[in-house]
Amino acid sequence: MRSILSFKKIKSINEVFVNRRITIALLFVLVQNVSFSGDMTPAENLIVDGIPTIPSVIVDGVGRYTEFRSATFSGWHPTRVEMLVLTRFADVLQVHRVTMPGGARKQMTFFPEKIAGASFPPTRGDYFVFQKDIGGGEWFQNYRYDLATGNITMLTDGKSRNTFGAWSHKSELMAYGSTRRNGKDMDFYIIDPLHPESNRMFAQLDKGEAWSVLDWSPDNTKILAEEEVSANESYLWLFDVRSGEKTLLTPKGADLVAYGGGQFSRDGKGIYTTTDRENEFMRLTYIDLKSGAHNYLSSHISWDVAGYNLSHDGKRIVFTTNEDGVSKLHLLNLTSKKEERLPNLPLGIIGGATWHRNDRFIGFSMSSARSSQDAYAIDLKSGKVERWTFSETGGLNVENFSEPQLTKWRSFDDRMISGFLYKPQSSFTGKRPVLVSIHGGPEGQARPGFLARSNYYLNELGIAIIYPNVRGSSGYGKTFLKLDNGFKREDTYKDIAALLDWIKTQPDLDGDRIMIVGGSYGGHMTFAVAAYYSDKIRCSSPVVGISNLVTFLERTEAYRRDLRRVEYGDERDPKMREFFEKIAPLNNAEKIRKPMFIVQGKNDPRVPANESEQMVATLKKTNTPVWFLMAKDEGHGFAKKKNQDYQFYATVMFMKEYLLK
Repeated sequence: MRSILSFKKIKSINEVFVNRRITIALLFVLVQNVSFSGDMTPAENLIVDGIPTIPSVIVDGVGRYTEFRSATFSGWHPTRVEMLVLTRFADVLQVHRVTMPGGARKQMTFFPEKIAGASFPPTRGDYFVFQKDIGGGEWFQNYRYDLATGNITMLTDGKSRNTFGAWSHKSELMAYGSTRRNGKDMDFYIIDPLHPESNRMFAQLDKGEAWSVLDWSPDNTKILAEEEVSANESYLWLFDVRSGEKTLLTPKGADLVAYGGGQFSRDGKGIYTTTDRENEFMRLTYIDLKSGAHNYLSSHISWDVAGYNLSHDGKRIVFTTNEDGVSKLHLLNLTSKKEERLPNLPLGIIGGATWHRNDRFIGFSMSSARSSQDAYAIDLKSGKVERWTFSETGGLNVENFSEPQLTKWRSFDDRMISGFLYKPQSSFTGKRPVLVSIHGGPEGQARPGFLARSNYYLNELGIAIIYPNVRGSSGYGKTFLKLDNGFKREDTYKDIAALLDWIKTQPDLDGDRIMIVGGSYGGHMTFAVAAYYSDKIRCSSPVVGISNLVTFLERTEAYRRDLRRVEYGDERDPKMREFFEKIAPLNNAEKIRKPMFIVQGKNDPRVPANESEQMVATLKKTNTPVWFLMAKDEGHGFAKKKNQDYQFYATVMFMKEYLLK
């Protein structure tokens, strides 16, 4: 995580009218488009090609696994012990207000599109600002919600891409980034949300999406910002609020260095950040603004510090570490430089840890293999962990869900690669078919969180699931992170090939029945594995995947193009272009002989729909079985429940046809 505020996408729901059975039944028919004959017909927003009619037995069989719900902690009320959470009652994620642990979730926003984040200003609780997308295109807009009236006011121009920004101290100003000047470069603006006409640009920048606002100085005269060049290289800058003049805080050195976000100390003399400077991992660090000296605060932990938040009195800092994918929560006393004891938390993933202004409560989100993501708080006075939301699980007993096993295998160059293996219940006998699910990024990481719908594959179909962390994944040090850059791209494919060979050596896994799935860069990996190792798999399903890095880099949105070139390589360089064309799954599609189910959002700004469409067209020419699903109202993955459901039903049918037989 590279910023203090991070708002994760959630994949879960709840029924809208729990005690109106007739209404629910009618809504199910309308929303799911189940015909009166019992079979499902796709909605008009879906483009379906090659997918057979989905029978009612599929819908009935998986229904409960589509009813998981979750909640993400989004922020505290500034004066009351209340929080905003992001959760979904109907089709998409919305803002809800919770006033006590275990209290009801009161829905505040009602839109057909998902909400990306929400936050109260620091000193008053009569309004909050939230961010919303349209159709998955990621042209985010900021809005003000007035609690007294329920009125909503747009604060941005309705056309550009806008970041969420940071609040000033003891005032109501918000600094944020926007591409409104030319649709590509992220400039910085300041606005008083109560007076939208106050909006003004204070710094004109370049380099696309690379810039982000982090924090205001205590006296509100300076703004801390980050410039990200790549996952391995970023810089911190100070901006003068009046003039927009910027000063580099972290000069370039002989080695590339990454910084992760930043917060001013309460006296304004330094900043807290994370950095891999002089180390493999991201350490919690204090930088003295006058001397530039770095004081490392977490050197005793040989893992990345993933997130952090400074208490309002400036005396303590809460931070999370990512230890082999598992989150650990820490509380550091900045005076004694010693950690204070926190109550024990279950193994899982923790995000967004944030202090209430009273410095007594720390709010956060947490999920595990047997618990969907919910909002929690630690009461430091009582020493207790309080669960603020209890998300529904479709009536399923999550205590029976599979727990992950950390698994390792040796790759082509003798390097050890790891991942998480989930096995079906022992009631399934014989060697089990395997689903290999590859994360995106490429700098992402598979972590042992809640599998939601994927538990159906384990519990009902008896399919084992492996989530690999191939080279280039985050969480294992900066050297490992760089192992897939540029001309090393094929080495990641070989990591999966080694995994496929490892599966064959396992007595309880069926190496002859393997399906590859992945989204975004994981979709690219899925395309590549299907092309290069077709003889080792049964079928595959790339979701919003890259089929050719040349066409991808030429067509991905301009504001993010340069950032991606640092990771993959620059397609304008003749040698790199030649390499890309050589390894492109699209140009090796004649080697793909196993069935493929391709999924795409039409409005995807990251991986344009052309990447999927061109592969579908090519596979049809080679007579390879191909199913294609595209949603006209989605972007980089499906966010709307009705679309997620259809994709899930179709995936189950695809598995039964091509993996399980």
